[in-house]
Amino acid sequence: MQTAFITGASSGIGRATAVALGRAGFRLVLAGRRRERLEELAQELAEVPTHILTFDVRDQAAVDAAVASLPAAFQDIDVLINNAGNAHGLAPIQAGDVRDWDAMLDGNVKGLLYVSRAVLPSMQQRRVGYIINIGSIAGHETYPNGNVYCASKAAVAALTQGMRMDLLPLNIRVAEVNPGLVETEFSQVRFKGDTARAAQTYQGLEPLRAEDIADLIQFMVTRPPHVNLAEVLILPAAQASATQVRRS
Repeated sequence: MQTAFITGASSGIGRATAVALGRAGFRLVLAGRRRERLEELAQELAEVPTHILTFDVRDQAAVDAAVASLPAAFQDIDVLINNAGNAHGLAPIQAGDVRDWDAMLDGNVKGLLYVSRAVLPSMQQRRVGYIINIGSIAGHETYPNGNVYCASKAAVAALTQGMRMDLLPLNIRVAEVNPGLVETEFSQVRFKGDTARAAQTYQGLEPLRAEDIADLIQFMVTRPPHVNLAEVLILPAAQASATQVRRS
């Protein structure tokens, strides 16, 4: 049985991915900040071997301690899903909140690095592994007022390419999944709990669901060892680019 380590597993894409991989026969390390949600997920997946880690990916010491605490049965990570991260605010650069900038850069970029660095020794020793970084269409197409969020996801794209090159000699595959509009808690967090404004993001179109991304990830990690779907852009049918959507 292979082991998958999923960050941001308490909601959205991370949670849906845990369900999909659990049902596909993976042992799961469920990582996130909200322990009660992770416990609920573990109960839902009662027949799946799971281990919960509670930490903030922005805290390097906490990341290292959590990974070091894994029981023997969960220490050999085969698949790492770097999903944790968020958008905070949507404002022109001259009006941006520095705290939002720090949260996005620390979570989306440094958090990915901290977790990858902590998990990699196991993969490196065994010369096997698959790392999937959750990017965004925003990392490839900047949009107005998206400045720092887009920059953080562009960094994820660059890091994914660099990791793929660096880890090639170790037989560790690295890939990036770039979703377009997905209806999760993402917009509620971005707009700081303004549910009406968050709902407008998806108004008049059928966005992707977290389960759509999870299905894709499950497909990717169950391909034969000689196959790496290195970069995937996944959009709702009503979206053509970061700024162009068809609304009814």
